[in-house]
Amino acid sequence: MISVDDALAHLFELVTAMRAEAVPLAEASGRVMVRDTFATRDQPPFPSSAMDGYAVDSAAVTPGARFTVIGESAAGHSFKGTVQKTETVRIFTGAPVPAGTDRVIIQEDVTRTGDEITLGDALDASPYVRARGTDFTVDDAIRAPRRLRPSDIALLASMNVARVTVTRKPRIALISTGDELVLPGETPNEDQIIASNTYGLKAMLDAEGAEARILPIAKDNVPSLATAFELAQDSDMIVTIGGASVGDHDLVAEVAETRGLRRAFYKIRMRPGKPLMAGKMGDKAMVGLPGNPVSAMVCGKVFLLPMLRVMQGFAGQASPRSSARLAKNIGKNGPREHYMRAIVENGEITPAERQDSSLLSVLARSNALMIRAPDERPREKGELMEYLPL
Repeated sequence: MISVDDALAHLFELVTAMRAEAVPLAEASGRVMVRDTFATRDQPPFPSSAMDGYAVDSAAVTPGARFTVIGESAAGHSFKGTVQKTETVRIFTGAPVPAGTDRVIIQEDVTRTGDEITLGDALDASPYVRARGTDFTVDDAIRAPRRLRPSDIALLASMNVARVTVTRKPRIALISTGDELVLPGETPNEDQIIASNTYGLKAMLDAEGAEARILPIAKDNVPSLATAFELAQDSDMIVTIGGASVGDHDLVAEVAETRGLRRAFYKIRMRPGKPLMAGKMGDKAMVGLPGNPVSAMVCGKVFLLPMLRVMQGFAGQASPRSSARLAKNIGKNGPREHYMRAIVENGEITPAERQDSSLLSVLARSNALMIRAPDERPREKGELMEYLPL
C-alpha cells in the first residue's frame, strides 16, 4: 500500500491540461481561464459623480454661496459645455462630472429656487467625485489560471472583454459495476441495491467544471465490462466504481489490462478507500474506486477533484485543508490515514460516532472530513484538527 500523498503524485502524472478554447463571456462562469486577460478601458472612463447633487468648482464653495443651474448631467447623457465659477449643473450618480467642476454638493445640502441654488451652512466636506480609473485602468490584468466566479464575469464585462480563453471541460466517464446494482427508479430484486455512487460523483465533478457522464451499469462479466469501456472511449478519464478489490467477481482490472491498462498503483493506506486502483489506458487516465458508497465519495473528494483541477490548468496540489478545535476526546488512530465524517460548528469539529463506509446518511449530515494520520496518538478536546470542507 502507498500513502495518500504518493497516490496523488502518481495520479497527477496520469493527467494533463485540456486544450484551450475561447468562449463567450456569458458561458464562462465556473470555467477555468488559462490566459491572462486585460482591461481595454479605464473604469470609470471619466470622472463621475458618486452622489445625486450639483457639480460646482470647489474654489467657489462657501456656506450660503449661490449658483445658477445651467444644465444637467445624467448617466449616458453628459453635459457638453464648460461650467463657470458661478454656475452649476444638476448631476446624478454615475454621470460624468462636467468640465470646470471638481466637486458635487449633495442635494441635501442645497436649497433650489427655480434655476438658482443656495448652499447650506453645514456642508458635507466630501467632494463625491470618482476619479477616472478608480476601479481599474487600461491593461490591468486578471491573472490565470483562475476559476471564474460571477464577480469575475462582472469585472470582465466591465473591462469590455467579450470572450475569454478557458480549458475545455474534461469529459469523465463514470462506470458502476456489479450484478447487485440497479438504477434509481427501477425495482430491485431482494438481493440488489440502488447504484448511488455515479450520481454523487457526477454531481461532485460537474459542480467543479467537469462534464461527467454516467454510463450503463456494467455487470460482473467480461463482455459487459468490455462494452462499458468501449462506450467510454470518447472521454478524457474513465472512473469505475466497484470491482477494484481482489475477488472472483472483481473483473475490472482484468478487463482493463486486456485493453492496455498500465497500472500505476493498487491499494492506498487510507480509510475509507483502501482498494483504489489507477493507471493509464491508452491516452486516458483510469481510476478504479471502491464500491462502498462513502469510500467512493471520499476518494472523489481526495483524489478525483485534484486530478480534475490539473486537467483544468491548475498545478497538481491536494485539496486545501482547514482546521478546527476538537469538540471531544478521541482514541488512537489505526494504521491508515483516516478521513472521518464530521460536523464543524462554531469553530469546533465533532467526528460522527458511526464511520462505517456504507453509511451515506452520515456523510450527507456531515460538512467535513476530519483527517487523522496513520497511528496518530489519542487526541484531546480543544486540540487543533485538520479537515477537508465538504
